Amino acid sequence: MLPFHQVDVFSDTLGLGNPVAVVHAADDLDDATMAAFARWTNLSETTFLLRPTDPAADYRVRIFTPGRELPFAGHPTLGTARAWLDAGGAPRSDDVLVQECGVGLVRVRRDGSRLAFAAPDRARSGPVDPAEVAAVVATLGLGPSDVVSAHWCDNGPGWMGLLLRDADLVLGVDGARAHLLGASGAHDKVGLAGLHADGSDVQLEVRAFFPGGVGEDPVTGSLNAALAQWLVADGVLPEHYVAAQGTALGRRGRVHVDVVDDTVWVGGHTVVGVTGTVALGQPDD
Repeated sequence: MLPFHQVDVFSDTLGLGNPVAVVHAADDLDDATMAAFARWTNLSETTFLLRPTDPAADYRVRIFTPGRELPFAGHPTLGTARAWLDAGGAPRSDDVLVQECGVGLVRVRRDGSRLAFAAPDRARSGPVDPAEVAAVVATLGLGPSDVVSAHWCDNGPGWMGLLLRDADLVLGVDGARAHLLGASGAHDKVGLAGLHADGSDVQLEVRAFFPGGVGEDPVTGSLNAALAQWLVADGVLPEHYVAAQGTALGRRGRVHVDVVDDTVWVGGHTVVGVTGTVALGQPDD
């Protein structure tokens, strides 16, 4: 029986963010057991806390979608940090936790009532080939003039980022079409972003599609991190802004982005929804 948390991330109200399941003390679980449990929870991600192998880390985490393991993901990073702290974890530094994961070491800081992670470097960035953009645009039912710019936003999951003309256009995309991405041969991990009008309480609307997982992700830290690295550097967004995500799914995700000394910090509130134990690796009888 292993300790278990389920944490809602990027919301201060349970049920309006993106939940992550966190299994503690998972060092003795094998890959197949972790993958099977992630399929069973059927959340965007399920994480497993382990002892770190790097002496600089406070803990190590493995991150699974229902379909595969990820080297990094954003909302699981914040949710796992909250679960680790809630279970009595004591970081070496009062203000910064150090997480070990597939991309290396990721810093997580306490930002008032929120947690925020330092965005890892992108493994792939820069403009996307127009033919690849055209395939995605057609599959999602958009027109070529709807896309302002397209960049690779890959910090682990493999996102292609599309900046659309405005937030309303982002919200108008039929999410059911996301399931056609892989089948049509178009890139199947796509993030959409569009600016809100001046005076809004949020500056950016974001949606994330990956049909190999849950279809549309409610709120996505990794995508928001890479979008910030791209759009702030290009002068599209300021160094401090708030993005909304999950609106089309009835959620109210809020992602707080701050660029400090060239580091992009991606933060949000976390709410512990479930605590208990889970039976894993037990014989069928």
